Amino acid sequence: MSINRTPLAAATVAAAAVMLVSACGSSSGTPTPSTTTPTPTSSGSSSGTPDVSAAGFSSSFASMSDLAPLVAAGRGKVGVLLPDTTSSARYVEFDAPLLTKAFAMAGLPSSDLSVENAHGDDATQVSQAQADITNGAAVLILDPLTSGVGAEIENYAHQHGVAVIDYDRLTLGGSRSYYVSFNNVKVGQLIGTGFASCAPAWGVADPEIIEMVGDPTDNNATLFAQGYNSVIASHPTWQVVAKPAGTWDPPTALSEFTQALTAHQNANSAIIPNDENAAPIIAYLQKHGVKPKTFPITGQDATSVGLQNILLGYQCGTVYKPIDIEAQAAAAVALYVRAGMTPPADLVNGSTPDTQTDQNVPSVLLTPEWVTTTNMKSTVIKDGAVTAAQICTGAVQAACSAAGIG
Repeated sequence: MSINRTPLAAATVAAAAVMLVSACGSSSGTPTPSTTTPTPTSSGSSSGTPDVSAAGFSSSFASMSDLAPLVAAGRGKVGVLLPDTTSSARYVEFDAPLLTKAFAMAGLPSSDLSVENAHGDDATQVSQAQADITNGAAVLILDPLTSGVGAEIENYAHQHGVAVIDYDRLTLGGSRSYYVSFNNVKVGQLIGTGFASCAPAWGVADPEIIEMVGDPTDNNATLFAQGYNSVIASHPTWQVVAKPAGTWDPPTALSEFTQALTAHQNANSAIIPNDENAAPIIAYLQKHGVKPKTFPITGQDATSVGLQNILLGYQCGTVYKPIDIEAQAAAAVALYVRAGMTPPADLVNGSTPDTQTDQNVPSVLLTPEWVTTTNMKSTVIKDGAVTAAQICTGAVQAACSAAGIG
């Protein structure tokens, strides 16, 4: 559809907070290098050993204190390696502080925990990992910039007898021990089904979709797309008119979208896999006269700007992934591994295929949720992921009042 002739409605970016926590030990010595990463020998369900489940974490962090015996039994430090500050605001706003809190609540001394961000630089993330290992890390929690960087870090850690837990993103071709994330195919399915509910409600009976995807080097982007493509395939009247290459860089996403819209002026909607990429696209549509609830757009991460766009009618909804739960799960797995124990089966509750190594990686898979104006107050606001004061500002105040928020 031509912007000059027909108003389009934009969607906003939703940020869901997903936190990663690392466990550290009291030993300050560097682990003795070995050719194989230490394998846990005892089960978390053993007598006298804490037994936590993936469903047992809450916003109170109460379960973390149950893991104090693991802290006492473990040795070595924990290093947390986060990727950047651009693909999602979550890493600074949520993951770093929540991971720190999770380990603190378990009783790990702050001197045994390092949480660092690579700020989008591959060499920085590698050097941070090497420094953590030199400084005595027994476990790394890694959210890799790319699978290539992740595999390099995991190979180095393996050579030095240090265990690695993939956090949020799986390292394809890697050698980690565990993976902690949300069910990312389910995330994509929620995006698809959320779009399916929104489109007819916004008067778009026959969607002609610009389908955006994340960075093709990120396995999560592949899983998200797998989820929403399954929903697209179940609606034969929907038409995908353009499918740009994919990115997690918001300015690049905007460029991809505008090129697609110029080439396909009949487009009347967009499936977008996260709030950060959706935000500049929504701003662009608003600038060109798009009205609320006319151009369905999706998101993920329950960010403040995403939630505001939902309230204003420019985004259908967002996938909420409680980062505080993810952070606690990652910290718990790290503490079991640091203590030389196998995490219990009700914590490591699934597996994720590494398509490059043909291995199924033992995984903690948490449950995401689709958030709209109807359940925003009872989910992200109730959990403290954002506050009403953060989102109910300026032009959004009236929309908050209408939704019973604030």
